[in-house]
Amino acid sequence: MANAENREPARDPQDLERLLIDRQWAGDIEGMLALFEPDAVVDSGDDEPVRGRHAIRALFEQGIAAGRKFQRGEQRPALVNGDLALTSTRLPDGSITSEVARRQSDGTWLWAIDRYSVAF
Repeated sequence: MANAENREPARDPQDLERLLIDRQWAGDIEGMLALFEPDAVVDSGDDEPVRGRHAIRALFEQGIAAGRKFQRGEQRPALVNGDLALTSTRLPDGSITSEVARRQSDGTWLWAIDRYSVAF
């Protein structure tokens, strides 16, 4: 598992999904969290959306403990407008993810909003 200094940053919003899946499969929760802004919001489809890295960490820990693995899908090209980007992926089960990424001051990208599935 890579430490923070060795983790590849998302230099393009298209990098975020690949990095998240790779890190989840490796059990690297801190690496997963590093792809989100500190006050990010995640809607996993369960109850209420979770807000902030502490709550997102708990969500990821539960998923990994339950043996859930994110699947790779057909990623759509990011729709970029200035420092914001909309990313989305059609997963093998037909559901579609939707995320909003923001360019950071160092030029890297982090997710601010993540919705696991927009097709309920």
